[in-house]
Amino acid sequence: MITVKEIAEITGGKVLGDPDVEIASINSLENAEAGEVTFLANRKYIQQAQETAASAIICAPDMEVADKTLVVMEKPYLGFAKMMQHFHPRKRPMVGVDPAAVVSDTAKVGEDVNIFEGAYVGEHAVVGDRVDIYPGCHIGDNSVIGNDTTLNANVSIYHDCVIGERVIIHSGTVVGSDGFGFATDEYGCHHKIPQVGNVVIEDDVEIGSNCSIDRAVIGSTRIGAGAKLDNLIQIAHNVQIGKRTFVVAQVGISGSSKVGDQAILAGQVGVVGHVEIGDRCIVAAQAGVSNSIPDDEVYWGSPARPMMEMKRIVAVQAKLPQLRSLVKKLEKRIEDLEAKGKK
Repeated sequence: MITVKEIAEITGGKVLGDPDVEIASINSLENAEAGEVTFLANRKYIQQAQETAASAIICAPDMEVADKTLVVMEKPYLGFAKMMQHFHPRKRPMVGVDPAAVVSDTAKVGEDVNIFEGAYVGEHAVVGDRVDIYPGCHIGDNSVIGNDTTLNANVSIYHDCVIGERVIIHSGTVVGSDGFGFATDEYGCHHKIPQVGNVVIEDDVEIGSNCSIDRAVIGSTRIGAGAKLDNLIQIAHNVQIGKRTFVVAQVGISGSSKVGDQAILAGQVGVVGHVEIGDRCIVAAQAGVSNSIPDDEVYWGSPARPMMEMKRIVAVQAKLPQLRSLVKKLEKRIEDLEAKGKK
């Protein structure tokens, strides 16, 4: 149980109403009951907030709801995240190293580590403190797993890779598979280029399920600290992703491209090789990036263009049937005028 006053202290908000109301859990506007806190981050749900049974609402200053106890803050969704963390803290298993796990005698395993049945930790690998390695995981030789990191079931970390602290990697993701590197001879045969680099994932990164992050040809493929990757993402060899960058589902980034800090690549964005996307850029869904993008720009379309330019193009495209009909009419009038002039 927690009071509204304590919620305000945790979230950095300001109480409007009774600070001593007791809260037992958090819930949605629609399903919240008395004794629960909810949140409001979109004006279109104000009426629903007015009708909710929740005992308190976390909301923005311009979304105040009459006759409700409120915790007002500039970013209510952030407040929601903090309260979700409070009411639903990470629950760690306590199994230690399962006898059915395979851990090399040369591996170094830290304190308070859980390694489940069927997991494998290779030679000279280093596993930090309070790490959870779930069933079916593979940790290759010489790889390093930082403190407080979680590898969910069936994650594969190839040899020589470095995973930072407080990293979460979800099931089915592969880190350090070979990059797609081949040289073609005069007969059309493809010769594999050995991929001898690694992958470095810095601290506080979260990677969704079924992602593929390829090792570098030489050097490192790098995911910057605090970056968040969704499911089903392909990161090619030698790609560099900046700090606190969002990469949404089904994005593909080709080799040696760079994405800056605090950028956002929306769903199904494709990026060609050897381009740079600047800091704080937003690339909208399904865009195809074929050239570098400067800092602080918003791009969309395929090929990707500045957002306002692309909106104008789309607006014109929507009128193409009418424009085609008009051109045909004008052509017919010109033909008729030319025919009269010849008489």
